[in-house]
Amino acid sequence: MRLCVAIPCFFKGKDVDFCDAIRRVAALGYDAVETYHWKSLDLSAVRKTLEETGVELLSICTTEFKLTEPEFRSAFVEGVRESCEAARILGVKRMITQVGKDTGMPREEQHASIVAGLSAAAPILEAAGVTLMIEPLNTYVNHPGYYLWSSAEAFDIIKEVNHPNVKVIYDIYHQQVMEGNIIPTVLANLEHIAHLHGAGHPGRHELQYGENDYRVILGAIDKAGYTGAMGLEYSPLLEPMESLRLAKEIYG
Repeated sequence: MRLCVAIPCFFKGKDVDFCDAIRRVAALGYDAVETYHWKSLDLSAVRKTLEETGVELLSICTTEFKLTEPEFRSAFVEGVRESCEAARILGVKRMITQVGKDTGMPREEQHASIVAGLSAAAPILEAAGVTLMIEPLNTYVNHPGYYLWSSAEAFDIIKEVNHPNVKVIYDIYHQQVMEGNIIPTVLANLEHIAHLHGAGHPGRHELQYGENDYRVILGAIDKAGYTGAMGLEYSPLLEPMESLRLAKEIYG
């Protein structure tokens, strides 16, 4: 399994420059990173650092997330367009989007609004060669009030949109909180999953401190033919570089 470092989880911008963070994880043997808010980056400097280190920036986030609310659809689509241009500069092929809060409207209406927004963005994504990934999140611990907690509904949305540039990012931590049944769910939906995230549960710390045996999980996903990566997206209890060194040793 290729491991990817979510830079903001381990290196805070005010303490470690993003480009320096790339160099640090490259020194540990990682060849992939991801981040969230690309607007805070010097895109040219980041691209240069990626080229110098041989590290790939696997994903960034879009700038707008309110897919459950039809009145924000045009803003979402424009955010996708703007983010695709940033992705082009950075050499990024995947973007993450959340879908927004549960507005209290009937779920079927919010579901339909998400499908319509993703469908409207699909031509932009196709032209840019970028895959957009919707993310189910847990509502019990980290994201109360968020709409999309069910991986089954996320996969249903992807099937309805029916476009190769619109997929799911499956976060093992979030789905362990909400559903469990990780391996069967992932294996049954590999064609709809473009990226994975992982953290230990409970606590969202190192993988080895949680109730899931990630060696078993990642081994099963590898064996099933998954060719993507899993982002390490947790709050380390150990010193960040030591945490990443151990993750590489145990799971890389």
